[in-house]
Amino acid sequence: MPLKRLWLFLRYTRWFIWLAFLGLSVEFVIHREQHLVFGHLLRTTELWMFALPLAAIAIGCLELLIRDKAGITRGPAGKIGFER
Repeated sequence: MPLKRLWLFLRYTRWFIWLAFLGLSVEFVIHREQHLVFGHLLRTTELWMFALPLAAIAIGCLELLIRDKAGITRGPAGKIGFER
């Protein structure tokens, strides 16, 4: 059971990080001048714009690994929508 909880934690964390990246992107578009110095990105802005998606992808890979180890099965391939 702990592996299933870890998988669920990683799944929520991955989505939270993607939402944080989306929020940072929107904030960058709105307040572009605050993130630029003489036309160049600030180091902190560049770090967050690079690190957030990279962390989400790495956590996604861990999520796949934990899903296999926890024995969580995938749904059938090609199933779209609800059963009728």
